[in-house]
Amino acid sequence: MFWYRNLIKLSTPIKSKTPITKNLLQASLSHFSTANQPPASAQAQPSGLGPTKPHDKPRVVVLGSGWAGCRLMKGLDPKLYDIVCVSPRNHMVFTPLLASTCVGTLEFRSVAEPIARIQPSISSAPGSYFFLANSTAVDTENHEVHCETVTDGTDTLDPWKFKISYDKLVIASGAQASTFGIHGVKEHAIFLREVHHAQEIRRKLLLNLMLSDVPGLPEEEKRRLLHCVVVGGGPTGVEFSGELSDFIRRDVHERYTHVKDYIHVTLIEANEILSSFDDRLRRYAIKHLTKSGVRLVRGIVKDVKPENLVLTDGSEVPYGLLVWSTGVGPSPFVNSLGLPKSPGGRIGVDEWLRVPTVQDVFSIGDCSGFLESTGKPVLPALAQVAERQGKYLAKLLNKICKDGGGHANGAKDMNLGDPFEYKHLGSMATVGRFKALVDLRQSKEAKGISLAGFVSWFIWRSAYLTRVVSWRNRFYVAINWLTTFVFGRDISRI
Repeated sequence: MFWYRNLIKLSTPIKSKTPITKNLLQASLSHFSTANQPPASAQAQPSGLGPTKPHDKPRVVVLGSGWAGCRLMKGLDPKLYDIVCVSPRNHMVFTPLLASTCVGTLEFRSVAEPIARIQPSISSAPGSYFFLANSTAVDTENHEVHCETVTDGTDTLDPWKFKISYDKLVIASGAQASTFGIHGVKEHAIFLREVHHAQEIRRKLLLNLMLSDVPGLPEEEKRRLLHCVVVGGGPTGVEFSGELSDFIRRDVHERYTHVKDYIHVTLIEANEILSSFDDRLRRYAIKHLTKSGVRLVRGIVKDVKPENLVLTDGSEVPYGLLVWSTGVGPSPFVNSLGLPKSPGGRIGVDEWLRVPTVQDVFSIGDCSGFLESTGKPVLPALAQVAERQGKYLAKLLNKICKDGGGHANGAKDMNLGDPFEYKHLGSMATVGRFKALVDLRQSKEAKGISLAGFVSWFIWRSAYLTRVVSWRNRFYVAINWLTTFVFGRDISRI
């Protein structure tokens, strides 16, 4: 019978393919294994991507996958350039909605956009790649970037070092959270900049809620476990405090009734909260946060211990969850580069976002700032600044390639056109359930529209929903908001 003959064919072992599969597996692993060393001839060959040839497409190497780098890659023409991205994460984080994921208002994947969706050529074009790696050094003389692969945990493959030659290099590696050298911050506080930070906050918060319900736990320890402290009164700290207070009032009081009277939120700020906003909006935010149960403390943190932090006035604040949101500063990678620096330690750039002392190197986003010689102030570390810089630089690089300057050292004396100009579009922040602030002034001293309340909250949600990169994630965000409104937040600890 036909089906019986096919069954016999499928069940018969194919001996000739077994060694081929084994050899392919060994060949793949030999690149990363230290036990199976390749032959001497293979070791002599340089690892990585070599220089492009004159008849090839020029190569743009982008370091980073934040707002600036992803907006740049989205705008680059893959018909003109081979695009190579080097980053320790393979997605972009939609940071304005990151605080909502900490308490279950949104799911984590709703704020993570894969790079392959932002620039499809990364995963389809022959000369374009994404490498999950960290940049360790830049050799501007030889037009090379030194990289090292990212590995998770200790029982994994050893990091693999390689080099990438570039025709145009864009440093958009971002910044790191500022700790101001305060002892214990890195060891005991959680930052709110990446998806894994939000996951850690959510797990810690739900763990403390469940532990505090254990019989026999001293009341003082229960109050400590359920005391959530946020350091930093900027938009991120205020939005997280608002989300957390709303979570406590709407969900904890219903599902953790035994401990509802013990959980509290404290926001610590050295100066004024939301200092860049209009005074009227700041007063509204203070009033609403205080009304929702957030305790506002003006003070400077001196030391952070495992179970409490110490202020400069000597007072101690016990905590079960500590979230640190006090701004950003240059990363160790940026500090290690022998490039000119702007005020604040960022990579110095000119009016066209070029690093003026070297050829074919640009810098955008939180890691860059205008040099003092340009006469322009260093722009704030905001998503809209990074996005606008990425959009401008993509157009500039496309123009350079069309004019014949795409390859290395090909745009030395080229007219680059209009320099980069930034106009502030305004600021927004949510302060809790159905309440938000919208400040559309171009600067703190300028006049303009400023709103607070439900209308601002509707504008805030509408604006960010339209700014989410893909329709897929817009759908996710809308559905998450709807399910949270109807059924409440998800409090599963996964």
